[in-house]
Amino acid sequence: MKSLKKITDRLRVKPGISVDLRDHDPTWTGGLKEAGSKVLLAQGIESLSRLQDRLYAQDTHSVLLIFQAMDAAGKDGTIRHVMSGINPQGCQVFSFKAPSAEERDHTYLWRSFKALPERGRIGIHNRSYYEEVLVARVHPEILAAQQLPAEIKKHKGIWRERFHQINGFERYLTQNGVVILKFFLNVSREEQRRRFLARIEDPSKNWKFSVNDAKERPYWTRYMRAYEDVFSNTSKKWAPWYVIPADNKWFMRVAVASIINQRLEELNLKYPKIDEAKQQELQAARQMLMNEK
Repeated sequence: MKSLKKITDRLRVKPGISVDLRDHDPTWTGGLKEAGSKVLLAQGIESLSRLQDRLYAQDTHSVLLIFQAMDAAGKDGTIRHVMSGINPQGCQVFSFKAPSAEERDHTYLWRSFKALPERGRIGIHNRSYYEEVLVARVHPEILAAQQLPAEIKKHKGIWRERFHQINGFERYLTQNGVVILKFFLNVSREEQRRRFLARIEDPSKNWKFSVNDAKERPYWTRYMRAYEDVFSNTSKKWAPWYVIPADNKWFMRVAVASIINQRLEELNLKYPKIDEAKQQELQAARQMLMNEK
């Protein structure tokens, strides 16, 4: 995984830059070939399993992985493949849909705050609070229907205010031991069309397709502009965004696995050392077990 660092570093959105997604090729693979991707992914899964075991044992950090993307980009598949070697006890996955009545009666960060991972665990958010600066921005009627004071909804700087709130929220989390990695799976419009058609034509995949997915396609450019604003304003050193080329699923999965592994390696995770008293207890227990007949 370390050998992929030069490639994955190119995918990280540097803080303070203005992002233009036209500069990010959804087909880019960094020179990697699909033929060797299975080995790389297997290595990444094995490494992540070892690191997650130390994370759980050390019990000081937690990890929050945020996945955002247009429909059919491959969020579910990426999560399933990359996390396939993780102990289920140390991992939590939340998929956020349209807010419920209870959630609408709280602030937009509330439901995500409830779903944060405990220390020692990896939390995965399939979509997140970023929907409130993406979907709600592309579709003004969503913001208009929110149970907010009228002056807040009409405030022209509401998106800048929300970026500021999100940055503060993520800074607070990282200052309390939460490692945050944010992934945008960057699928092209044409590849999305092909995947939608495949879902329609394959009866076993019909359940994955909703007509509402197709209805969102005319808003593609608006979504791209909204995403660009998100990355430009909320990719920070402590909570970076990665724009992952998603037209080649094999590369997308290898890249995500590599980035997570690299960040966990930086934590220098270790199994807890036991003190002298505990050592004596272990030796006493060992002696008892050895003496059993």
